[in-house]
Amino acid sequence: MTATIPGPDGKPRCRWCAASPQFFDYHDHEWGFPVDDDRRLFEKLCLEGFQSGLSWRTILAKRENFRTAFHRFDFTRIARYDERDVERLLTDAGIVRHRGKIEAVINNAGRAVELARQEGSLAAYFWRWEPNPASLASPQTASTSPASVAMSKDLKKRGWRFVGPTTAYAFMQAMGLINDHVEGCVTRTQVERARAAFRLPGA
Repeated sequence: MTATIPGPDGKPRCRWCAASPQFFDYHDHEWGFPVDDDRRLFEKLCLEGFQSGLSWRTILAKRENFRTAFHRFDFTRIARYDERDVERLLTDAGIVRHRGKIEAVINNAGRAVELARQEGSLAAYFWRWEPNPASLASPQTASTSPASVAMSKDLKKRGWRFVGPTTAYAFMQAMGLINDHVEGCVTRTQVERARAAFRLPGA
């Protein structure tokens, strides 16, 4: 089995795109490209937490519903949510109605406000964990890394929830801290160029 499949234009893409037609757009325009926007970083970490035990296909299909339900992942606003908001979210059929995960997002929003205040931005904090590419396994052969384990441990120490090493690694893959597109994937070179031009937050 090859590591790539032909995309709609006939060019090779990572094989996981075959799981759903909507994956191609996500793969080509989002996954792996470096992100320095605090809301997007917070959103992704929250959605990775919701994905725990589920598939990314399920979460991606509901992503716009999540954005509406959680006020576009404005963590300063979410940090002020109360029990009425929890009950509202638990009755929202457009999202994953899991009390523990919903409460984790609210808790993590408070921790994000603290972290942004301490570090200047969430981006400045998260990009400190960018690993040396030489320390990583071959693309898409691992679900954790020493950097994701360390980042997970530090976040938990700061009071974050649903941020285990696998969640942290998936976050790093998606937000461009690593380029995990397989060799031969047409998007891999595009991500490499984007990463080379990316200015580290706080640098």
